[in-house]
Amino acid sequence: MKAGNRPPPATPGKPKKATTFQEFESITSDAWDVGDDDDELLAMAAQNLNIEVVMETANKVIENHSKQQERQRQDDTTDFSQRDEDTQEEVVEEEEEDEEDDDTRVEEGDAISPDASFASQSSPYADSRLVKSHSEAPIGSPRDAEGERAALHRQRSLPHRPPVIPLVARMADQNTSGTPAMTEREASRLDKFKQLLGGPNTDLEELRKLSWSGIPRQVRPITWKLLSGYLPANAERRESVLQRKRQEYFGFIQQYYDSRNEEHHQDTYRQIHIDIPRMSPESLVLQPKVTEIHIDIPRTNPLIPLFQQASVQEIFERILFIWAIRHPASGYVQGINDLVTPFFVVFVFEYIEEEVENFDVSSLEEEALRNIEADSFWCMSKLLDGIQDNYTFAQPGIQRKVKALEELVSRIDESVHRHMQHYEVEYLQFAFRWMNNLLMRELPLRCTIRLWDTYQAEPEGFSHFHLYVCAAFLVRWRKEILEERDFQGLMILLQNLPTMHWGNEEVSVLLAEAYRLKFAFADAPNHYKR
Repeated sequence: MKAGNRPPPATPGKPKKATTFQEFESITSDAWDVGDDDDELLAMAAQNLNIEVVMETANKVIENHSKQQERQRQDDTTDFSQRDEDTQEEVVEEEEEDEEDDDTRVEEGDAISPDASFASQSSPYADSRLVKSHSEAPIGSPRDAEGERAALHRQRSLPHRPPVIPLVARMADQNTSGTPAMTEREASRLDKFKQLLGGPNTDLEELRKLSWSGIPRQVRPITWKLLSGYLPANAERRESVLQRKRQEYFGFIQQYYDSRNEEHHQDTYRQIHIDIPRMSPESLVLQPKVTEIHIDIPRTNPLIPLFQQASVQEIFERILFIWAIRHPASGYVQGINDLVTPFFVVFVFEYIEEEVENFDVSSLEEEALRNIEADSFWCMSKLLDGIQDNYTFAQPGIQRKVKALEELVSRIDESVHRHMQHYEVEYLQFAFRWMNNLLMRELPLRCTIRLWDTYQAEPEGFSHFHLYVCAAFLVRWRKEILEERDFQGLMILLQNLPTMHWGNEEVSVLLAEAYRLKFAFADAPNHYKR
């Protein structure tokens, strides 16, 4: 899809039949063809993995998580009851004081109801991702009383969240249970990473195995650079490679960036400028001729203060513009701006100790900022090299993957598949964004970074394994999906899934289930197809 074009509309309404899928049906099997490189990888995997062990391990992860969630719910119930009793005691005391002083203090004496208490706890996350509310129902289709009660029931059934989960801070360590940042096991894993990275030649295969279950924040920057292919395994060559690649990037800036206002680049730059500056509302006043990068920068993580800073937005504009003009087959496509953010945040952590979401990047030295910018550009470029057909004309890569997702879901959960068919929900209407943005619009940034740890470690993680993650993600919401009884309700749910409370635990379970699906279906095309 070229700059300026838009993906299929996500607004709920009577859907059109996606006839374009018929064109890709005949070539869907290409996504499952095994190349020579894959044969080698699968042979290696066969030596190290036993299917019974893998399945048992994945099931054990899921079972342990279920037990932890049950214990958490019981603890939450106990805590809630205690808070309610404490609140009532406070109210009684205040009323007694009111009688003695004969003074009306309504605000101090008001009791906080359980519902109000729940709402106040959730308020930091009170955006469209949490739950569907009556106000979110489309105009002209008001929910009846029964629907409101069902929505309220779903809201109350959401897992309890701790008071504060930063959007990006402590990304590697944050769990919904609020566990300490560094356990003994995590300290041991960090030592293993340091030993592996400290040698003269890093064993990338061992590094991938170690990284699959998550990378400690302290070593994530260098690990991502190694796994993406940006840095060589040989430690002696790394510094010279970094210097050369950083100089090369800023050479591109000098050569091309001034051309952003030329007529043949106006559309690209305008879209980027809109996608990025919307992070800062006052930046939306655009020049009439300023043009597709400028549109997308403001849409990049608009709730995180880090990305509202002018210097950060300028960095994103340069990265996206240079990538676009160096890849004329696709150019800039809306959504690519999202793919810069995980790299940028991870590489900022190389230079700071504190939380990143409110960090003022202007306090960094200019050289550090330049290094972060160049490293983010090259690692994003490496990622996009593997999925560029997602962004070429008509986005055939995404079309194939959405069709493959539909086929896969029909095999693993026929009830969900038939339910969406019954209400005429096309997979393209919600899964296009899942493929285009790699689930970044569906998950908090901290979860995206944890997810990318595994994607970097998994062979063809972004292009192939992502499909199984999407399938596991969809089936994860089967209960909520089957409760919806109309097209609009399904679309609102699928575009606003309640994941803002997610942390490492939820992502680990999602990845375990995705790996189980991959092991069962990826190398068994006859079992996969009907």
